[in-house]
Amino acid sequence: MSTQPPAISDLPVLKLLNVESAYGPIKAIRGVSLQVRRSEIATVLGSNGAGKTTILKTISGIIDPRKGSIEFKGEDITARDPAFIVQQGLSHVPEGREVFPLLSVHDNLLMGAYTRHDRDGVARDMEAVYGYFPILKERADQEAGLLSGGQQQMLAISRALMANPDLILLDEPSLGLSPKLTKEIFEIVVRINREHGTTILLVEQNANMALNASDYGYVLENGRIVMEDTCAHLREKDDIKEFYLGMKEDGVRGERRWKKKKTWR
Repeated sequence: MSTQPPAISDLPVLKLLNVESAYGPIKAIRGVSLQVRRSEIATVLGSNGAGKTTILKTISGIIDPRKGSIEFKGEDITARDPAFIVQQGLSHVPEGREVFPLLSVHDNLLMGAYTRHDRDGVARDMEAVYGYFPILKERADQEAGLLSGGQQQMLAISRALMANPDLILLDEPSLGLSPKLTKEIFEIVVRINREHGTTILLVEQNANMALNASDYGYVLENGRIVMEDTCAHLREKDDIKEFYLGMKEDGVRGERRWKKKKTWR
């Protein structure tokens, strides 16, 4: 991609410290600490059930943490109301898209901008998202529930952008999509970051796509962060190659072994 990446600040826009969340008696994340710097794409990798989605739900206020703290732009947002967190500039694109199926594409996008009062800015951003996803402009008057899965994912990302956020939480954008659509979605996510400096925290099972799109990565196993590094370095680690990219040490394509117990170093 020819567009130069944005300058990444050393100061974190998001910071989690020893966060623990649970569903009833079951601990989903255990003492998670991570940070996302401004203008960075950070990713959390892990197998299904590792706790990735729970991290995002805890950040956005859908789940209250039992322990730990969450800071966003230097302000404590731990267990704050989700509406308050959105107003601070954080948008969450949930797993499974969750568009408003009976509303038109256009009205779904307006719902993303419900906290804003700058009508001219909303209009500009509407045209900007149509530029990223021209099919949405073609389907602007169509009910969102009639869109394909890939188009609904485009709409969910666009709805988040309409809030003009400082940070987007993006949960499993490739879920249920073809490889071609997945590649297209990731290319546009990178464009959004490169062209606007939008900070993104990405949760994704497609480790290859996530590592290639992101700047920094965390590996989550059984609710704990067991490894972190720049994505360039993570791609070269043997554990990542074998268990997340399906590559053995000799470079031969191997089987994914998500359930294999592994001690990370």
